[in-house]
Amino acid sequence: MFDHVKFGASDFAASKAFFLQALEPLGVVLIGEGEPTYGIELCHPKGTVSLCIFQTDEKPAHLHIAFVATTRAQVDAFYRAALDAGGKDNGPPGLRPKYHANYYAAFVIGPDGHNLEAVCHAPQA
Repeated sequence: MFDHVKFGASDFAASKAFFLQALEPLGVVLIGEGEPTYGIELCHPKGTVSLCIFQTDEKPAHLHIAFVATTRAQVDAFYRAALDAGGKDNGPPGLRPKYHANYYAAFVIGPDGHNLEAVCHAPQA
């Protein structure tokens, strides 16, 4: 759906550590890094879509970013990893039937207040 998403972080070091830990269960890794004002690029090792984060003093509006999980276990692991990395609960792993019968997701609030989601659309294995 998109090539990359780039947003600013008020505490680059904290955001970098948070996203590396929270997205590791989804197979996302650091693929590029520059000065904090340039930031980092995160992606699946052979992926084509990336998330970029950079240092800024500007206060951006909060974002909602949903990351693809191929299994419900990945959603659960993302949620635990994100909380362990300092994220705040915004909805534990579970079905969200108001979206569709197999919408299994978890939500956390990241260091800059962004609503981050991992979602699996597959039925229970």
